[in-house]
Amino acid sequence: MPALRIVVAGAGGRMGRELVAAVGADPRFMLAAALDLAGSPAVGTQVAGVTIGSDIDAAVAAGDVLIDFTRPAGTLAHLAACARHGVAAVVGTTGMDDAQRATLREHATAIPIVFAANMSVGVTVLLSLVEQAARALGAGFDIEVVEMHHKHKVDAPSGTALRLGEAAAAGRGTSLAQAGVYARHGDTGERRVGTIGFAALRGGDVVGEHTVVFAGEGERVEITHRATSRQLFVNGALRAAEFVAAKRAAHCTGVFDMPDVLGLRG
Repeated sequence: MPALRIVVAGAGGRMGRELVAAVGADPRFMLAAALDLAGSPAVGTQVAGVTIGSDIDAAVAAGDVLIDFTRPAGTLAHLAACARHGVAAVVGTTGMDDAQRATLREHATAIPIVFAANMSVGVTVLLSLVEQAARALGAGFDIEVVEMHHKHKVDAPSGTALRLGEAAAAGRGTSLAQAGVYARHGDTGERRVGTIGFAALRGGDVVGEHTVVFAGEGERVEITHRATSRQLFVNGALRAAEFVAAKRAAHCTGVFDMPDVLGLRG
């Protein structure tokens, strides 16, 4: 079977460099192209025998699957090119607003896309546990989501924290739009029953830590996931790339997530 041709967006960034290294080291994959922003010092440099470029269409057209962990505006430009060229995509970009997510879904009418705020297998299981806990513990437990990331992260709360909030809300039979509380400052009054609070910490080189706290009377349940290396996200992204390539070969379109990749859908 020929190697899967991978295009890495943001190839000069932290995740991009790790993806490039992993693709180059795995015989199942071939680095077909590497992308970065025009004007980036990475453009024109060599990685794994490929020159990093800024021509989106040229890069995307060379591959079978694009892997993108960049920023929302760039990701949507890359997905538009994927839709034009019939290339599947794995997207781990966070910080998208509702309109940007809607645009992503529009592109998914033409191509298959795996879209997940966190590609970790452990986080995928964590989401299921949080929904179950919220359902079982009931309204007598207050829910808080606490996350910490490195000082360079630009969005807050993290995409994974928001997904955990959505899972907790689903377990409660509500929505995050109704229950979410994202900031507290000054005289806030007592905690409103049924809310799901968020706290975002930033500092150092923390890869990613997420804790969901269920605080009841006389007892507290905490469920935590700690990422100690970006390699876990790389491994998940490559697993997702194989999944979405199979969907492309079968002429399937739509938005998929990590439970689909791991075969966890009922």
